[in-house]
Amino acid sequence: MDNYGAVDSNEHPWLGRLIVVGLFLLAQGIAVMLVAVVALLVSLEPGWSATTEQASLLQPGDAKSGSLLLKDDDVTTEAIRLGIDVDITVSGPTLRARITQVFRNPTKDWVEATYVYPLPAGGAVDSLKMVVGNRVIVGDIKERQQARVIYEEARRTGQKAALTEQERPNIFTNSVANIGPGETVLVQIEYQEPVHQSGNEYSLRLPLVAGPRYNPAPIVQSVDFRNDGSGWGATTSDPVPDRDRISPPVLDPAKNAPVNPTSITVRLKAGFALGEVKSPHHNVKIESPDTTTRIVTLADGAVPADRDFELTWKPAAAKAPSVGLFRERVGDADYLLAFVTPPSAEQATQKPLPREVVFVIDNSGSMGGTSIVEAKASLTYALSRLQPADRFNVIRFDDTMDVLFPAPVPADAAHVNDATAFVSALQARGGTEMVPAMRAALTDKLGDTSMVRQIVFLTDGAIGNEQQLFETITAMLGRSRVFMVGIGSAPNTYLMTRAAELGRGAFTHIGSVEQVEERMRGLFAKLENPAVTGLSAKFSEAKADVTPAIIPDVYRDEPLVLAAKLDKLAGSLEIKGRVGDRPWSVTLPLQNAAEGKGLSKLWAKRKIGDAEVARTLREMTPEDSDKAILALALDHQIVTRLTSLVAVDKTPSRPEDAPLKLSELPINLPAGWNFAKLFGERPQVPAQLRERHADARSQPAAAPDAIRLPKTATSAELKLITGLILILLALILFVFNRRQTLLTDAA
Repeated sequence: MDNYGAVDSNEHPWLGRLIVVGLFLLAQGIAVMLVAVVALLVSLEPGWSATTEQASLLQPGDAKSGSLLLKDDDVTTEAIRLGIDVDITVSGPTLRARITQVFRNPTKDWVEATYVYPLPAGGAVDSLKMVVGNRVIVGDIKERQQARVIYEEARRTGQKAALTEQERPNIFTNSVANIGPGETVLVQIEYQEPVHQSGNEYSLRLPLVAGPRYNPAPIVQSVDFRNDGSGWGATTSDPVPDRDRISPPVLDPAKNAPVNPTSITVRLKAGFALGEVKSPHHNVKIESPDTTTRIVTLADGAVPADRDFELTWKPAAAKAPSVGLFRERVGDADYLLAFVTPPSAEQATQKPLPREVVFVIDNSGSMGGTSIVEAKASLTYALSRLQPADRFNVIRFDDTMDVLFPAPVPADAAHVNDATAFVSALQARGGTEMVPAMRAALTDKLGDTSMVRQIVFLTDGAIGNEQQLFETITAMLGRSRVFMVGIGSAPNTYLMTRAAELGRGAFTHIGSVEQVEERMRGLFAKLENPAVTGLSAKFSEAKADVTPAIIPDVYRDEPLVLAAKLDKLAGSLEIKGRVGDRPWSVTLPLQNAAEGKGLSKLWAKRKIGDAEVARTLREMTPEDSDKAILALALDHQIVTRLTSLVAVDKTPSRPEDAPLKLSELPINLPAGWNFAKLFGERPQVPAQLRERHADARSQPAAAPDAIRLPKTATSAELKLITGLILILLALILFVFNRRQTLLTDAA
């Protein structure tokens, strides 16, 4: 040692390295903590908080609906704009939808646009066209990584290109590269979907906005000391690894005009004489060319994409057909789609069993506004329908959770009144930790097999970690049955339908307060009446690949929907089951099947869903599931999480020296949602919208007053503590060594 307090790195090299590592971790921790503090200052709600992108706008009122504004060299100009046109043709049991997204670039820059949007979870997306001027470029289905490579190369070389990717079964991203100054590019996708039927009512649902998702933070699973000298480390698990891709910027409706104006036309060809046709959430104009056809358009013209569009229709006769059988020939195979509604079980002699019902209500921030009103009204109605022989409990959750009673209690007046008061006092706040609430609901404390155990789960489903919820249901279901009630203007229907499927229950949607009693009455008809059980399907002559492979129970007014691939259209289909305590069967001659459209796509889409469910149930390995999904997707030309559609204009259009800027188009907040409940109150300060060069692939530009959802948690505390420990250890060792040296010198 040359001086007191100086460390001889040659004598004690490990001591110097220890201090260096400690200082490095300490500095990292402080830096990350500072970033976290800044983020905390602009957020008041857990999970939904986000950094604020600054926006500098024209004078109030200057912005038009559907427009964004960019500030470039102190000159404010419009950013890329998006218009959406939807054309749906219903042909009996199926529908074909064509969605045209019109990207217009009024700026002086070359732009790449990306837009995250929802589609029905049961829709099979199979077509992509890009229209540039008078040229139409048709897309091809490729494996996802291959499609991305093709798109990126086209983007780099200045060619116009479009890419359609699936982020979830109901969330997609369209990317369009090299839109020139003043140019308009049309991207058109198409999908096939079955019509939904419930009792006497048929319907279609077109989701128009993907609501912001609550994405739980990555979890630190372990901390260990590395033997390679790299110091402390942590293994993390992210329940939402694609959080960046499902979290587009969201506009504050109080400060911005709505964007993404949408026009809708539905050509309804029901195949039977029509009675009432209506749209519960939009004003529509209905034309009637004949008794079986309706042309439905939006009465007010284009509307903002901020809520689901729903259309329902009923037959003119008193009852809907109880059986529908449809066929399609594709290649060397016949495809069959069967809708069979079993009779109700009112005449069953068996008395309904008493029920144990656990109600779960989501009171997180996304439920703010009208959603919490709908949810509370629905649960209050449900409580009033309980019978004295029933037992029940109530669980409420946001990023915390309360269970009203220690165990299910009798549904007497006192307990029901306590529960009603508990529900009426709920306020929407906080994040959406849905998995712990589902786990608590599925925990069977009574274990009374003489009672039917039912979970009624009311939520908008606005989470990114759906797979965790599915795995929880699979692991803990036992004798319970899960009934999902989707709340609000834009619920996550993929989560609802898959959770109900895995939970062997049903899904009901409530989009307005006016629908509460009608839809909850229908739900209780399912809860209170026996399901049709033990269902099986057998073809007399044809070899068939049927989906679903294991036929689920069917609840009151629900049809059994079967899709099959046949080697020949011959013989009959026999369906058997039990309605309450009585056997039931029906035989359907295949030669009576009517012509259908797109049935091969629907069969493949349902088989893909079967493979995903088998993966969740661990009936298939991830590798086998992926192999089956990829083969079906390529054979039937469908977009999945493993395949994408890509279209490339072969002629380069962007000059080599012209930079490419990325414009990530924002979405509206779903109608009825409360922005402040999600993101907290925000400072009223003018700001500047940032652009970025797409070639740089750095921080994406956001929209005026758009807010981004959080992406990750940090390990700042771990780094701070580890760094301090290492520095303290080094100092102790240094003092000890210094003392030993002084004693040696004195001797």
